[in-house]
Order: sequence, then C-alpha cells, then structure tokens
Amino acid sequence: MRVFISADIEGTTFTTLWDETELGHNLYAAAAKQMTAEVKAACEGAIAAGADYILVNDAHDHAVNLDVRELPECVEVIRGWSGSPMGMVDGVDDSFDAAMFIGYHSAAGRCGNPLSHTFTTKTTSVRLNGMVCSEFLLYSWACALRGVPTVLLSGDKMLTEDSRGLHPKLHTVAVKDGFGGSIKCLNPALACRKIREQAESALKEDLSAAGISLPGEFVFEVSFKEHRDAVRRSFFPGFRLAEDRTIVMETRDFMDVLRAVQFVL
Repeated sequence: MRVFISADIEGTTFTTLWDETELGHNLYAAAAKQMTAEVKAACEGAIAAGADYILVNDAHDHAVNLDVRELPECVEVIRGWSGSPMGMVDGVDDSFDAAMFIGYHSAAGRCGNPLSHTFTTKTTSVRLNGMVCSEFLLYSWACALRGVPTVLLSGDKMLTEDSRGLHPKLHTVAVKDGFGGSIKCLNPALACRKIREQAESALKEDLSAAGISLPGEFVFEVSFKEHRDAVRRSFFPGFRLAEDRTIVMETRDFMDVLRAVQFVL
C-alpha cells in the first residue's frame, strides 16, 4: 500500500502563536518537534495497516520543518517548494492508495484556531463553490483530481467538523479546540496516539468507497482586508473584481483554481 501525507504546523496540538510556526523564533523548535511526532504517528498507523511506502510533503512555510531522522525507513519526504500548482500535495499521483492530512488548521475567518488562515493573512474570507475554503478543502480535492481518496485529517476541532462531509470515509482527529486567541489542547502524547490509531483504522476501510467526484464547475471567491490587494489581483487571468475587496474566478477546470492559489493568495 502506498500512502501520501501532507503535513502542516498550525493545526498541531499546542501551536497557538505565530512565533511557534516560524523558523528562527525561540518557540519554533518545540512546535516543529511536535509536527514531526504527529507525522511519525500517522506513518506508524499507516504501516500497521499495511503501508510499505509513504511519501510526506513537508507543507509548511519554508517546508523544512520535519526531522526526517525520526521517520520510519519506508518514508520519503519532499522538502522545499517546486512551484507546482499542486502546492501542499505536490508529489501525489494515481499510484497512491490514500492521502492523509496532518496538522491542518481552520480557514480564513474561522474562529476555531488563533492561527486560522487560507495561505495568507491578507484575506478575510476564501470560498469555493460557496463553502468556506480551507487549505484542506483545496488540497484534498487536488488529491481527488489525481484519483487519490482522502481518509484522515488531524487539526483543530472546527476544521474537522467543517470538513467531515467532504469525503465519505474521512476519519478525523481534533487535537485542539480554539476560540479567539486561545486554545484547549490535548496532551501531545495522547494526540499522537489518537492520530496513530485513526491512521490505521482509516486505511483498513474499504478504500474503493472513499473516493469522490469533483464538481463540474468551480467558483473561487477571495475577499481581502485591503481593497488595493483585491484590485491588483483582479488582473490575474480568470478573475474579476466583484466588490471593492472581493475577486471571483469561475472555471470548469480545477487546475485553474490551483494555479491561481500560487499567485493570488
């Protein structure tokens, strides 16, 4: 079994402040260590379910967060950014049996995580086909575009609740619950144990029933804090300025959305 994992940091167990997520800050090392531990737990659960190859995309910031020395031997890691429109799931293809997302966070404008955002902190809202659009929504759909079902999501409670209906066999692990600028988080060891258990359970499901079909049309709407950001980005091919601070793209090709993310957000 071949498993793909995309890993972020703002949805790991105890991250609360931006300084914990940024390379070079004193608080970062502990958060990166926990990110590694949660990814390792997902890998161990996958191996217990029969995985013999796991590809992990280190998908936060500069993409050099994971301590690859801590991961099992059957794991390969993508570090850095190629510039591909596949972004946080760069490397996934139809050879994989399933995808899992670890350490993900609530979307821009949602109060379930002090660090809620969708790629940038310049927006107030991002929507896809009318739904609040998280990074998980975008990139789990990107996996579906490659024919790979998404079976596990870990992160804050609001994201897991918002995302539960997106995939028929999705297992979720809420490792913290945020409100305003605060969080209530699980013990780090307990979070890892829950991730390991759910990774194993998810991959023992009938994966043939875990896939989804993407919609035939896509409406991608981004609202910015500053009107000048919206006006400037409205000139990106496919977008129009819908309101003073909001741009909209309508397309039948989901790759158009993924490409736009690289330049607009």
